[in-house]
Amino acid sequence: MAFTLSAWNASAGETKPNVILLFIDDMGWADFSCFGNTNATTPNVDRMAAEGIAFESFYVNSPICSPSRVAISTGTYPQRWKISSYLADRASNKSRGLANWLDPKAPMLARSLKQAGYATGHFGKWHMGGQRDVNDAPAIMEYGFDESLTNFEGMGAKLLPTTIDKDGKKGRIWGDAVRLGEPVTWMERSEITTGFIEAAIAFMKKAEAAGKPFYVNLWTDDVHSPFWPSYERIKKTNNKRELYLAVLEEMDKQFAPLFDFIRNDEKLRSNTMILVCSDNGPEPDAGRAGVLKGFKTHLYEGGIRSSLIAWAPGLMSKSAIGIRNKDSVFSAMDLTPSLLKLTGAQSPANANYDGEVLLDVLLGRSNESRKSPIYFSRPPDRKNYYGFKNLPDLAVRHEKWKLLCDYDGSRPELYDLSLDPSESKNLVDNQSDLAKNLVDKVVKWHKSISNN
Repeated sequence: MAFTLSAWNASAGETKPNVILLFIDDMGWADFSCFGNTNATTPNVDRMAAEGIAFESFYVNSPICSPSRVAISTGTYPQRWKISSYLADRASNKSRGLANWLDPKAPMLARSLKQAGYATGHFGKWHMGGQRDVNDAPAIMEYGFDESLTNFEGMGAKLLPTTIDKDGKKGRIWGDAVRLGEPVTWMERSEITTGFIEAAIAFMKKAEAAGKPFYVNLWTDDVHSPFWPSYERIKKTNNKRELYLAVLEEMDKQFAPLFDFIRNDEKLRSNTMILVCSDNGPEPDAGRAGVLKGFKTHLYEGGIRSSLIAWAPGLMSKSAIGIRNKDSVFSAMDLTPSLLKLTGAQSPANANYDGEVLLDVLLGRSNESRKSPIYFSRPPDRKNYYGFKNLPDLAVRHEKWKLLCDYDGSRPELYDLSLDPSESKNLVDNQSDLAKNLVDKVVKWHKSISNN
């Protein structure tokens, strides 16, 4: 059943909180310098962490792009909408049992906030329908947004990249995406995050002028491969890792105007929440997940755990500002019901959220975790990938325990993540009853959601 959320408890007439969701693409858990990166610096993000809360046990709900985006947008498992891997062309989607786009009837956070009087904008990557030869997907604004600007993986107005290689040769990426929506603006790939941020800031200024609170998705193309840092940096190296770090640092610099726009306005600073995380783990030889095992597409920790920074100094418990929360285990789909609670918006009658309300965690008032386990399924086309063979099909995280197995429950792996975050010591033989219980739970979940 859907949650019934109480109204915002501010005094009458007070503006409801603004929300910005900054969703980075393919970044590792340990890539921010405040999460341990010693090979690159991210001072603008680090400052947000120092003024907010950094969460170390936050999960996205898939190790790959499209389903991760569905979960954070709807508060539900993406498998419910037949999106369990990245959306591609029609033939590929059909062969993998995927929908071609997210059903517009899904309980979108943006739509709920729009109905509550918010100005809603999406700026950046979409990848939930409208790409390759899928040219009849719903427009982004049909999902509850007043305004959108996207890249090649979405329908509607676009900001598309030009490139300059190390020899000074200029090019364009995804030029055929023009047919998926206009107007189109071309911008150098290394600066395209700035383009989306400038559009988002203009949108927020319009919302302010209209006296409306705002909800903004800012979903960057960075730090996804291929890596196109500025010409000054790209001409110095062909090394994948060095190019990745250059893109990471330049992305952080491009965040500064957004962060300053909010921070330097007293009204916005006191009444805005900014959430920063990645959609999934990194590619090998690019981003890094510290001690965590695995990469993008894997159900090991490196594929599904993301660094999360919540910044809301005017809304948070003052004693929590600057802390690192290592204890709260929760996921991206918990953000939707939590943000509805924050804003006082109502959930649709048929929402049936898989996410739980954990607003007190985001505001530093609690270190609790989800009550229910978090379940995961492997992208169906990624059984052998990035150097790993015969990968597990399913996973479940509950309290300190993580279990992985195949669809039929075979080959179980059980880890105590409080002692073994690198998933190196399989405890199935020592904890056979617990392992059987978790196997039964995740297999049952997968069967039920596959038949949904």
